[in-house]
Amino acid sequence: MASITSLKNENPDAIYEAFAQAFNDYEIQLSKEEFFRMMSRRGFDPSLSFAAYENDKIVAFTLNGIGEFKGIKTAYDTGTGTIKEYRGKGLASEIFKYSIPYLKSSEIEQYLLEVLQHNEKAVSIYKKLGFEVSREFNYFVKDNSELQFGAKQLNQGYQVIDIDLNNTNLMLEFCDFNPSWQNSFEAISRNPLDFKAIGITDSESLIGYCIFEPNSGDISQIAVDRRHRRKGVGNHLLSQILKNNKHNSIKIINTDVSCTSITNFLKANFIDPIGKQFEMIKKL
Repeated sequence: MASITSLKNENPDAIYEAFAQAFNDYEIQLSKEEFFRMMSRRGFDPSLSFAAYENDKIVAFTLNGIGEFKGIKTAYDTGTGTIKEYRGKGLASEIFKYSIPYLKSSEIEQYLLEVLQHNEKAVSIYKKLGFEVSREFNYFVKDNSELQFGAKQLNQGYQVIDIDLNNTNLMLEFCDFNPSWQNSFEAISRNPLDFKAIGITDSESLIGYCIFEPNSGDISQIAVDRRHRRKGVGNHLLSQILKNNKHNSIKIINTDVSCTSITNFLKANFIDPIGKQFEMIKKL
């Protein structure tokens, strides 16, 4: 019988090994460095994350990030997994039920997660646990070698600049949807040195920007002022990302399905969605 406890005192390498085993058949594989960078960005809190053990080995886990989402103190499931030999025993549900009193005692008001839509079993489990779908997301992955866009000539007076991640108010005005947990300014601010932010200005102000993580190729945000769209600004931002990307691909995770502008923009640049996720929330 597996025992469940907090990961507060667990060796980080053991957590990564359990994660790697549980997700070895997943579409996207993470190196140890990428894993720890992702955990930090998502606000991972080992004291409020939990695992099932058998013979002192992690066999199932839920790794929680803690922060605010739309002004509400939130736990974010940044990774729930079970190693293959222990699947089908209900361990994920048991870990979830075990964790709820600890989350509530930490004044957390809601639980947030994302799940691949084609993972029907997981979706069904989360619904039974009281989660409700709040949004649908597309995700995109494209190898650098397959990218076919080139930078269009910018209008005279436009200029490419590096921008300060501490000044985000104007950027939010450009967004057509609220960023997901991992792409929010709060997530980016946890490790700002991991990100590069590039803007395009006209003679007066910022008209477009992108924020991306060069080491992972992950584009967290890309947006253009509505008055300056279809003038090559977004395309030029993509070219700047490719120029500075240190990874062999680019990823755009969790764009809102209802936002046709970003989907159409990416498709116009031969970057097609490869899958969909549900964002799900449970009030605690």
